[in-house]
This record gives sequence, structure tokens and C-alpha cells, in this order.
Amino acid sequence: MSGQPRSVVTGGSGFLGSHLCDRLLQEGHQVICLDNLITGDPANIAHLIGREGFRFIKQDVTEYLHIEGRVDYILHFASPASPVDYLRLPIQTLKVGSLGTHKALGLAKAKGARFLLASTSEVYGDPQEHPQTERYWGHVNPVGPRGVYDEAKRFAEAMTMAYHRAHGVETRIVRIFNTYGPRMRPHDGRVVSNFLIQALKGEPLTVYGDGSQTRSFCYVADLVEGLYRLLRSDYAEPVNIGNPTEFTIRQLVDAVGEVVGGPVTVTGKPLPVDDPRVRQPDITTARTVLGWEPTVDLLAGLRETAAYFRTRGFGGV
Repeated sequence: MSGQPRSVVTGGSGFLGSHLCDRLLQEGHQVICLDNLITGDPANIAHLIGREGFRFIKQDVTEYLHIEGRVDYILHFASPASPVDYLRLPIQTLKVGSLGTHKALGLAKAKGARFLLASTSEVYGDPQEHPQTERYWGHVNPVGPRGVYDEAKRFAEAMTMAYHRAHGVETRIVRIFNTYGPRMRPHDGRVVSNFLIQALKGEPLTVYGDGSQTRSFCYVADLVEGLYRLLRSDYAEPVNIGNPTEFTIRQLVDAVGEVVGGPVTVTGKPLPVDDPRVRQPDITTARTVLGWEPTVDLLAGLRETAAYFRTRGFGGV
């Protein structure tokens, strides 16, 4: 076993982190999962507890971070990532993006490990460029309520590139666009989980604004494939990973209705402050550098996600 790659995943019991743990184990890595569980769910990694090559450590990555032995890869996914979470936990969100990233990069430097930062399309803010390329610097309100997440990730990117340039740390940066799939938290405030849970419970779907705002929805298996390819690549600049097919929120309402097998009703609420009007990745870099593009269409992904929520007791099994 000593010859296996040894990887650390911060935020490893979260939605994306747990899927990454699965993939790394599948690829023959030993995996050390770190999570303080403020938004992570132990159920996401319950199937891995006791498995050879997997270890869970309850750890706040903003504090002293030490791992015994060799570390080859560090995947930094620790952060509240949904509006419900980062508006509820603004200080923790800022700390994990700043102090947590600093601690994780320090570990990468000490171990000579390759470091992958989970950044976000939110670094583009409410974009004035559409679709968004990695060259776009963004349009972010630093003092608005969403600024705690946006600026935490923008700082994390700056810190990552500083360690790359000043210390020669091998770094990778992924800008993740809206992702959905099994292991999403039912009440995390994201539009896919909100709509599916409401539809499965026979409730009206809550649409903010007039529903003309757009999002691009990437199924989690596609995202993880792109992440793994980026981790193994030699590309150090930020890379957008997401699905470039753009949907309005109203179109998502119709898709959810088709998946749950019946007409759905909607109820309206005002658009949140600084909510992006459009969101669509330009994935030219991912296509050319990683040979990656998504393969799962929205209806297929929504069916898998709805099936998962049914196993959690929503809408029957």
C-alpha cells in the first residue's frame, strides 16, 4: 500500500467532497478526509468508514493542520457553498477561504504535494461578460451579503497563485459552476434541491424574480471527471468546469415537472440582493486542455437526483 498516491480532501464529507473521495479511492488513492461537519454530512461517507485506504479526521482546517507521513495531493473543498450556508455562517466562510486556504497550502508546501483549489463561478459575481471565460475578472459587490463567499474564493485564488509563484507549489484552480446530484442536502437553498424537494412534497416551487435569470447545471459525475482530469494535468491557470447549456429558471421548473411526473405550480418571491442574472461557463479551456465536456443531460441528472431524495424520505420510495 505504500506505493499508492496519498490524498487529503478538505470538506470531504460534503456533497462534492464525498464524491471526490469515492473517485480517488476508485483510482487507487489512499484518502484522508478532513471535515468539521458544520455543513458536511457524515451520511455521505458512511459507506467509506472502515474501508481500507480511507480515514476520516474531524478537523477545522482554519486551525493548525498536520498530517503524518507522505501526502501527494491536497484537494481543498472545505467551505460553506450554498446561499443558505454562507449567509448563516459568514465569518466561517471568510475564514475557511482565507485561513483555511493558507493552512492547506502550507501543508502542500511542506509535503511537496499538488494542491487543487475548489473555486467557484461566484468569483465572476453578477457578470457583465456572457458566457464567462477564465479571463474575465468579475463584477462582485465586496460589501453585499454574497460578498462573504465571493471574496473568500477570490482571495483563495490569489493565495493559491501566490504560493505557486513564490514557493513553486504545484497548484490547480477549478471554477465550479452550478452542480447538482445525489448527496445534495435537501434544504441547502440551491435551486435544484429546492425545486425537487418542493415538487416531491407536492408544494409550489419558489421562483425568485420573474424566473428569466439563467443557470447552467452540471451533473456531479461529470464535474468529478473534470476535477480528476484537472488534478492530473499540468495546467496551473483557473479552469471553468460546468455545463455550458443554459436554462432559465422557468425552464428548470418545466424540467422538474417532467421528472416528477406531473404539473407543478409556482410561487413568486423577490430576487435576492446581488443574485446573478446570468450564469454560463465558457469551457473552451476544459475542452482543449483536459479533453473534457459534460455528457449527462439535465433530465437524466434530475431523475437520479430525485431518486436520491426519495431514498431520503421525500415523495415516497
